[in-house]
Amino acid sequence: MMSEIEFPAEKRPTHEKVQIIACGAIAREILAVCRQQGLAHVDLNCLPAIWHAYPQKIVPGLEQAVQEARQAGFTRIFFAYADCGTGGDIDRLCEREGIARIPGPHCYSFFDGNDAFAARGDDDIFSFFLTDFLARQFTAFVIEPLGLDRHPELKEMYFGHYRKLVYLSQEEDPVLQIKAREAADYLGLEYAYRLTGYGDLTTALLAV
Repeated sequence: MMSEIEFPAEKRPTHEKVQIIACGAIAREILAVCRQQGLAHVDLNCLPAIWHAYPQKIVPGLEQAVQEARQAGFTRIFFAYADCGTGGDIDRLCEREGIARIPGPHCYSFFDGNDAFAARGDDDIFSFFLTDFLARQFTAFVIEPLGLDRHPELKEMYFGHYRKLVYLSQEEDPVLQIKAREAADYLGLEYAYRLTGYGDLTTALLAV
C-alpha cells in the first residue's frame, strides 16, 4: 500500500524524499506523526499487517520492497519495523542494505518507550499486549490466526501462562478501551490500560 501524505504548500517537501517501508499495523500512527510533525518528505509503503502473526514473511517482503523502492528512484529508505519476532533478521538486512529501523524489539516496546518498557522488566513478563490496531482488529489478528474461533480449547495453551492484558493506547478512545477490556475478558486475563501516545515512533520518524 502506497500512501502520499497531503500537506499545505508551506509544509511541502524542501529536501529529499524518503520512503518508509512499514508494517501496516502502524500505518495510522505513522501518518498521524507525519502530519503532526510536518514530515512532508515521507512516502509511505505499507506491507501486510497480518505479517505481525507470521514474522517469517517480513524480511522477504522487505527485500522485495527495497528493490522496488530503488527501482522507483528512492535513495533514502527507512524501515518502520522493530525486530518484530524475526530473531535479528531485520537487523542483518539493515546491515546489508545500509538501512535503519525503529529501535526496539517490537511495537509494544517502542510505543511504550523502549527505556520505559525495559525498566518494567519482570512486572510485564506475564503480560499480553494490545495496541490501538490490535484492539480494533482483535478477532482478525489474534483469534482467527490462532484458530481460537474454531478451537477455543487452544486458549489455555496459548494464554494460560499470561496474567494480564495490557492495552498500550496511542489515542485515548473509549470505544477501543471497551474492545480491549472485552479482549481481556475473552482471554480470562486481568486488564491494564496505559495511554502511551506514539512513544519512540515519533523520535524515530523525526530522524529520517
